[in-house]
Amino acid sequence: MHMFAIAVTTAVLLPGALGLAHAQPQKMRPGLWEHSVVMKSQSGQMEAAMAQAQKSMASMTPAQRKQMEQMLAQQGVSMGPSGNTVKVCVSAEQADLDNLPVQEGCTQKVQRTGPNSVAMTFSCKGAQGQPPTSGEGTMTFSGPTAYAGNFKVKTTTSQGKPDQLDMAQTGKWLAADCGGLKPVR
Repeated sequence: MHMFAIAVTTAVLLPGALGLAHAQPQKMRPGLWEHSVVMKSQSGQMEAAMAQAQKSMASMTPAQRKQMEQMLAQQGVSMGPSGNTVKVCVSAEQADLDNLPVQEGCTQKVQRTGPNSVAMTFSCKGAQGQPPTSGEGTMTFSGPTAYAGNFKVKTTTSQGKPDQLDMAQTGKWLAADCGGLKPVR
């Protein structure tokens, strides 16, 4: 679950970068966003952990699996064999300010590298037994409703050894109404 937490952390951090990526007239569209992440670790440990999580889900009774999927879905999270998705609600105020809050214990720096692209660095102190992480990447935007990016994240394995995750991430705006999902604060 540690590697999944990294994916969720990164997906929560990136909306802040997305809000800063556009010229002033072009704002990030408020509403429900879906961030899809595909990761590959140098150690292979993250892939093993995800395979174990999938195996655990498969061994649950249909009722248990449905309950687990519903619990994750309430938080906007879904796990799949080809990657993970996280849904995030962006309020109109957050989109207007071009400055979305990041997860507690994390900082980010975003620098515009072109009219539709940014470079980003971030670091997270680590909390609740999770090791610190840091990373860098680039994002390219296709207007106010979509982006694609690649990131390298430095972290530590559960055995305390350094590891690097290579991540490909895409984001797309889904709807103006976030349903029951609340904006990240």
